[in-house]
Amino acid sequence: METLQRLTRRQVDALRLVARRDAGGPGVPLNAVAEGLGVTAPSALALLGPLESNGLIARFRGKSRLTSRGRSCLDEYLRHHRVAESLFARAGLPREATHAAALEVDLALSHRTVQEICEAEGHPSVCPHGRPIAPCSSSGGGRRR
Repeated sequence: METLQRLTRRQVDALRLVARRDAGGPGVPLNAVAEGLGVTAPSALALLGPLESNGLIARFRGKSRLTSRGRSCLDEYLRHHRVAESLFARAGLPREATHAAALEVDLALSHRTVQEICEAEGHPSVCPHGRPIAPCSSSGGGRRR
């Protein structure tokens, strides 16, 4: 099973929050993660633990930073999500419904499946909301984890 497929929705939310708030700074304090996710500090810590164990974030002195592996995983997640949005848009869902539909499946999709959907969809370069979709990897099945 790929790293992305092992994450929960809330763990992805935590990873995205750390990426957004860190932006090259000294890291994101635990209380900021908790506040951003609307949970208590112990709950935020429980979400961050598996991210750290998987090498997606590094924690130092109570602050979390995205690692290069975390950045790659987050980029893969965004690709999965945006390809799923494009698929749902092509299937006829209104643009405003594609995001919610993609949230239902994006974490379950393997890299191979995303690659196949992307090829079937003619390699869309943007999602229905105009955000860029990273090109397919040349390995034919996406990166393996």
